Amino acid sequence: MNKKQKNLLIRVIAAGLLMALIFFLPLEGHPLVRFACFLVPYLIVGYDILRKAFRGIRNRQVFDENFLMAVATIGAMALGEYTEGVAVMWFYQIGELFQSYAVGKSRRSITDLMDIRPDYANLETEDGVEKTDPDDVETGSVIVVNPGEKVPIDGLVLEGTSSLDTAALTGESRPRTVREGDEVLSGSINMSGVLRIRTTREFEESTASKILDLVENASSRKSRSEQFITRFARVYTPAVCYGALALALVPPLVRLALGMDPLFTDWIYRALTFLVISCPCAIVVSIPLSFFGGLGGAGSAGILIKGSNYMETLADVKTVVLDKTGTLTRGSFAVTGIHHASMGEEALLDYAAHAESHSSHPISMSLQAAYGKKTDPARVRDVEEISGHGVRARVDERMVACGNARLMEKLGVSEIECHSAGTVVHVAVDDAYAGHIVIEDEIKDGAAQAVADLKKAGVRRIVMLTGDLAGTARAVADRVGITEVFAELLPQDKVARVEELLAGSGERNRVAFVGDGINDAPVLARADIGVAMGALGSDAAIEAADVVLMDDDPRKIAKAIRIARKCLRIVRENIYFAIGVKLLCLLLGALGVAGMWLAIFADVGVMVLCVLNAIRCLFVKNV
Repeated sequence: MNKKQKNLLIRVIAAGLLMALIFFLPLEGHPLVRFACFLVPYLIVGYDILRKAFRGIRNRQVFDENFLMAVATIGAMALGEYTEGVAVMWFYQIGELFQSYAVGKSRRSITDLMDIRPDYANLETEDGVEKTDPDDVETGSVIVVNPGEKVPIDGLVLEGTSSLDTAALTGESRPRTVREGDEVLSGSINMSGVLRIRTTREFEESTASKILDLVENASSRKSRSEQFITRFARVYTPAVCYGALALALVPPLVRLALGMDPLFTDWIYRALTFLVISCPCAIVVSIPLSFFGGLGGAGSAGILIKGSNYMETLADVKTVVLDKTGTLTRGSFAVTGIHHASMGEEALLDYAAHAESHSSHPISMSLQAAYGKKTDPARVRDVEEISGHGVRARVDERMVACGNARLMEKLGVSEIECHSAGTVVHVAVDDAYAGHIVIEDEIKDGAAQAVADLKKAGVRRIVMLTGDLAGTARAVADRVGITEVFAELLPQDKVARVEELLAGSGERNRVAFVGDGINDAPVLARADIGVAMGALGSDAAIEAADVVLMDDDPRKIAKAIRIARKCLRIVRENIYFAIGVKLLCLLLGALGVAGMWLAIFADVGVMVLCVLNAIRCLFVKNV
């Protein structure tokens, strides 16, 4: 509880004790003394509301909840209803205190993520290790991270072995072991050994900074529900004020015109009750609070949603398109076979590894790993990457082409078809077919469960897209439980397939695309909702995606959808409940059936219930 909340709590308690004391004082027959006694707790608990109301009037921003409370309670006091006037202000402030605490609780879930910001970096210099601001550390510098310290900047381990706590990044409590040559991400906490790290980015481009930027900007992207509530409050509050004024004046004037007792006091009391009931706090507070809690809860689970508008779209997802490599499979390829090598397997692998040596593609890396030796850059020149086909390069003055069947067709080389499951790299040397290499990708442990969870979450259509051969794609799809597969796609073909799915979808049937973020930025940007898998460190994915899953667990796709749907369900519950109760109580208040005490429930009681319901958005562990 912060200082402001403690101050309000003391005022509420003091006003409550004074009210209790007043009831025991013999004040009958002393109207001025009675008024003065009630005025003290009224001002103690409500002076800030009155100040805000008068400030709003002065700034010509009249119609808000402070104005409604001020008019209603001052009117009640003027009519001699001192108990009701003080009680309305007292219960309203209790509701405000409760709301402030709930917002603070939601904000703390965001603040926990903010705790990944490092305070300093231990920079190695000629004079030894110096503590410095992470912003001042240049790329390529060497930093030291001691046990218990945060990794301040992304980099590669030069020396040391340790366990890293990555819970703030991924939501997973299991430590990650790192050693020489491994990549480490800023925001991780070093748990054991001393690490020497060479930085690969500047601080503002590091993982921690990207996450903080996403979290800080998420609240600025409003959902349709929040935009509706803003427009609703802008029209609703003036309308009820004018309605209350009409209720206070029109019936008495009509009665007066008909020669009846106008009963001004009775109708003014009804109008004041009408104002208290109409206060839109429950809706205006609980809806943003629900989204705020949902965003914070998702973040604590390792799911970054860039705004409540994306959460609303995610809740309507009925079609999920999955990229194969890096999403359903690990993307860690290994050579499992070399076939039809006319020059010998070792020579074929030698040429293929050198031709692919300038590429960082996972398939290229697997060829170099299978080669088992360091490639010689002096042997390679005239490298040409052909998007969606493969690569050509001159190795030892011989033209070597490595790629898929489309590349062979493009070069006019007749390839030998391979019947093994896996990715096939065809190799041609001097425009003559030299054989092919089979590479397989391991399916992730949670891939099949992820597909099952999506179906259980109500996703009607699950599609897999890949640039691999149809046989390889079909084998992976069968193992994870996907029936709809499109294979042998170029990057632009993936965009076209997603556009076809978008054309056949509607407002309540959104299409989500899930990719690993390395080469999927165009599709991530084109889908209704783009989800980047394990995209920490991938600039393109974080920029293009609407949702970032901070680890490689595909099961979090369904979890993200369930969190969004829970949040939207709570938002709608609050809207229907608050508006329904208020409309009923407004009718009863206008008819004179509801008094000020029911008005207090319609305002403060409904707000407390809605805020309590909104807090449920924070709890996503078992969603």
